[in-house]
Amino acid sequence: MKLSARNQIKGKVLAVQKGATTGHVRIDIGGGNVVTSSITNEAIDELAIRTGDEVIAVIKASDVMVAK
Repeated sequence: MKLSARNQIKGKVLAVQKGATTGHVRIDIGGGNVVTSSITNEAIDELAIRTGDEVIAVIKASDVMVAK
């Protein structure tokens, strides 16, 4: 699948935690860094996301803030 989003980071699912309507998917992207995605439970089920899966975190944002 090709996407216009340039920020695509490969990683491994550390944990999947479902809530009432949305869930959190924690992705180890290496170097001790973890990205957490908040997606619908329906998306988790449709993609069959499980702990240990190799996935790609796709980050698309119109604003990027920088702090120091």
